[in-house]
Amino acid sequence: MGLNDPQWGRRKGNSSPPDLDDVLRNISKKINELFGRKGGGDDGPEGESPKKQSSGNIIVIIVLLSIVWAASGLYIVDEGQRGVVLRFGKHVDTTQAGLNWHIPYPIEKVETVNVSQVRTIEIGYRNNVRSKVLKESLMLTDDENIIDIQFAVQYILNNPENFLFNNREPDNAVLQIAETAIREVIGKSKMDFVLYEGREAVAARATEIMQTILDRYRIGITISRVTMQNAQPPEQVQAAFDDAVKAGQDRERQRNEGQAYANDVIPRARGAAARLMEEAGGYQQRVISSAEGDVSRFEKIFVEYSKAPVVTRDRLYLDMMQQVLSNTSKILIDQKSGSNLLYLPLDKLMQTDGGASKPPVTTTPTQIAPEVPDVSTRTRESFRSREREVR
Repeated sequence: MGLNDPQWGRRKGNSSPPDLDDVLRNISKKINELFGRKGGGDDGPEGESPKKQSSGNIIVIIVLLSIVWAASGLYIVDEGQRGVVLRFGKHVDTTQAGLNWHIPYPIEKVETVNVSQVRTIEIGYRNNVRSKVLKESLMLTDDENIIDIQFAVQYILNNPENFLFNNREPDNAVLQIAETAIREVIGKSKMDFVLYEGREAVAARATEIMQTILDRYRIGITISRVTMQNAQPPEQVQAAFDDAVKAGQDRERQRNEGQAYANDVIPRARGAAARLMEEAGGYQQRVISSAEGDVSRFEKIFVEYSKAPVVTRDRLYLDMMQQVLSNTSKILIDQKSGSNLLYLPLDKLMQTDGGASKPPVTTTPTQIAPEVPDVSTRTRESFRSREREVR
């Protein structure tokens, strides 16, 4: 038997779906019995008046709608989220993860907020560092240079109520606060510090300033990380900046070379100066010692001179003449000795030790030279003879 058969469901023994009107009448009857409305005798759905049946149907519909409306207040909050319950627009409760219920709309409504999601805003670019936003990325440094900087800020929610009600556009507020903080840090830093060794320090300082401002505004946001994506001079002056960097590198190289040369020359100059100082000190000690020795010798000679002036004077004269004549290249010949014979070779005669030994004798075809008398003895005798004549 097909479903389109008009006799389907009317024959006994066949299972057929119940009639909707019968179901409504049964439910209405049970509700009437529940509220104390009892029919007598043969009262039943067929015995009731149409007015009573319609009123019972309305009550049933109202009850069903009430159940559906009450059931609409059930909601589920996922893990990592919070449910903010609003009653006529006013916050009354914040629910945790799980199955919860609130008075259905329009009395109360729920807004779920994800507090575990890491949100990101971009300053100076959008989606890609090549898609620059110059009005956000160009910043002025402390040394009056302009740099092009892009960075990203990651944050999470720590208070859903403040995030929803204390600021109309919290994401835009975070963007403006981040730009303000980074401009403050860049404005107090040198260009080389920002571009090279100070990136981490700049990001850390900007994080502190942003968190302080957010806490003061009570936006309900915690900054998790600030990442500097790119920092460079503007493209319009990139070539000039590269030249300046090369010049700085050349300056540093020349400075290092000069320092290396100074490290080589200065120690040697100091060593030479120390050596000259030591030599000067040694010369000073030698001169002083020599002078002191001369003074001591003079005092002793003066004592002897006081005892025998003539002998001391003769002795001094002889010592001086011996010292002077021993260092000269001239040969003195005493004419009073009666011999005017010239001895050759003279260079051999000059090599003798002070004339104490016998000089070499040269031979000629006619005669042999006699021995030369002692010069010192001859000089001493002539001096004594002259001394006698003076007296």
